[in-house]
Amino acid sequence: MQTWVILSLFSAFFLATSDALTKKVISADNEYVIGWYRLVYALPVLFAALLAEPLPALDRTFVLAFGASVPLEIAAILLYYRALRVSPLSLSLPFLSFTPFFLMLFSRIVLGEAVSPAGGAGIALIVLGGYALNLSSLRTGVLEPFKAIIRERGSLYMVIIALIYSITSVLGKLAIEHSSAAFFGATYYSALALCLLPVVILRQGRASFFSVLRTSARAAVLPGIFDAGAAVTHFTAISMANVAYMIAVKRSSLLIGSLYGFLLFGERNIRERALGAVLMFAGFVLIVLFA
Repeated sequence: MQTWVILSLFSAFFLATSDALTKKVISADNEYVIGWYRLVYALPVLFAALLAEPLPALDRTFVLAFGASVPLEIAAILLYYRALRVSPLSLSLPFLSFTPFFLMLFSRIVLGEAVSPAGGAGIALIVLGGYALNLSSLRTGVLEPFKAIIRERGSLYMVIIALIYSITSVLGKLAIEHSSAAFFGATYYSALALCLLPVVILRQGRASFFSVLRTSARAAVLPGIFDAGAAVTHFTAISMANVAYMIAVKRSSLLIGSLYGFLLFGERNIRERALGAVLMFAGFVLIVLFA
């Protein structure tokens, strides 16, 4: 199996684990602080990876790609929290799996990366599998989340988030090509943590922020460590492979997240998600063996 595939699967595992651990400690009072802590606690690992290699020479392309990615990523983070708050997960989360679909277009335009017919079919299967995986029930119809775009703001937010992630993934790879995976990861997370801090303080309230900061410090350690693992493997894998393929494989985090939901949170709709799992696995096989 190719190195980038292994790294992408590890990234999916680390991300799903970080999300599951976050779900166990997050509340309405600390959601923004926990999200910020995940960035901060990932920094020591990212900078340790950076110390293992020489600093790269930077150019104008890196600066432009980096500068464009940061505000888009912050917008996606804030929209994600809002989507989780205002809409049911079963109606909003399926659209997050659409990122690889958007990537097929943006990676071709920006990076010149073409997708083969087999690779395109694999991406389509993973997108459909991710969509089916997050439907808690098909009784209302498989098109229900699409109908919900009109009436549920959270569903619309998730479509926008998927679109933003497709753009930031392409810009991230472009920045990595003009620096290095380790350098981009460390500086990107640092910039996100710095830029997000005043937004979090504003939304949390200054007095409340420092109080929650103290009480949440220990709870956010493990989510932050696993988020660091997801970031290191993500940036390394994306430097090695077609970005659409890499993100499609990484979307197996949705399947891993479903298993965590069953094991840790008592979610009992595993059988309903079997179709999604089969579709995602078939897409994975197509990409790895034939793309």
